[in-house]
Amino acid sequence: MVPEPVTPPPLPVTWRPRRGRIVAYAFAALIVIGAVVMAILIAPPFQLPDRIAIVAFGGAVAYVLHLLGRVRVEADEEGITLVNAARTHRYTWPEVIDVTFTQGDPWPRIDFSDGRTIGAMGIQGSEKPAARRAIAELTALIHERGEARED
Repeated sequence: MVPEPVTPPPLPVTWRPRRGRIVAYAFAALIVIGAVVMAILIAPPFQLPDRIAIVAFGGAVAYVLHLLGRVRVEADEEGITLVNAARTHRYTWPEVIDVTFTQGDPWPRIDFSDGRTIGAMGIQGSEKPAARRAIAELTALIHERGEARED
């Protein structure tokens, strides 16, 4: 089955997972609230430094969840920005070759002219209809704006 051609979306555009963000930030809030409640209600042998450490640990876990919740793929006139959990990558359109997504992968991979392939965590394969639409739109943008492609 050949997918229907998609027109490129107007720029700038941002793709980000919906469920992943909701889960990450909901759990982050729950953990911070739980850490604060635990620090307040913990048994008397624990002193102020212990209570501060509990809240700090909850904050550290919430920060890691924030890193997972902030993932996105942004496209603008100059190129694309991949904001993944650990790193942010910025590429111009001529550097982008293609988007590949194999069924069962957690997210698509973007191929670049220098031989790199980087996962685009901002498009989650688990959100099937939204992922298909985002991949089709990104592919259309690459074909419209990229110069390093093969035809």
